[in-house]
Amino acid sequence: MTQTCGETDDPIVIPYRDGPILVRGPIKLSDPEGRPVQTHRKTVALCRCGRSSIRPLCDGTHKRIGFTAPGRDGRVDPGCELEAPSEGSLPA
Repeated sequence: MTQTCGETDDPIVIPYRDGPILVRGPIKLSDPEGRPVQTHRKTVALCRCGRSSIRPLCDGTHKRIGFTAPGRDGRVDPGCELEAPSEGSLPA
């Protein structure tokens, strides 16, 4: 059975080559101090390089610093939205 973006009862985790880890489906996130991080999308990009200013979410820093890691080639599937930081979504 083929599922489209966000249509799953279980999280799907996809590491992208030289980039973030995409997680699709129901998840609960917390910041490094254990406080909940609000997400409002069905797909989130998690930092894998360790340098994002909005961890645990990816802010694209991996591109600037030349981060490399194995993973899936390609772009985000059409129709999938990535979690972008929104006002109040991360603790100060």
